[in-house]
Amino acid sequence: MSATDSAVQNARPPRHWEDLEIGEATRSRVLCVKLEEMLAYSRHYDPQWFHANEQAARDSLFGAVIASGLYTASLWRLLDHEENGDIAWVCGVAWENVRWRKAVYAGDQLCAHSEILSKRASASRPGLGIAILAHKLTNQKGEIVFDFTSTDLVYRRGGQAEPVAQ
Repeated sequence: MSATDSAVQNARPPRHWEDLEIGEATRSRVLCVKLEEMLAYSRHYDPQWFHANEQAARDSLFGAVIASGLYTASLWRLLDHEENGDIAWVCGVAWENVRWRKAVYAGDQLCAHSEILSKRASASRPGLGIAILAHKLTNQKGEIVFDFTSTDLVYRRGGQAEPVAQ
């Protein structure tokens, strides 16, 4: 069973806000970007010609099809959940300083990295804590292709979070 399967099966993962350490860093496995999956995503969700048309993309600034930025973010999410899926996340509330720094091509080898920058107890919800993380996705050359900072809510041990008003 993969870490992703385990995270999906567990209603609330075992690590809570109190277990998170400032400076704690993770590094995922390496994922190879597959052309067929990249094209399928782009044709459905982001059908710009340089994402979805191999022939036309050869004449683009990039010289070949490149991954959609949202596809790149989806690959980061998959890898990040495999590494950080054991944390009792409530939800993400913000992404800041989001940057797509390098184009992602079919065949690229990607790896997700995260680091906990800070954390604090929630002032308004005693059952929750707030964690700030730095995230990046690197390619086989060690180049950062995608990075951002996230603000996330995390369940505290023994805390009973009230339902979010709709």
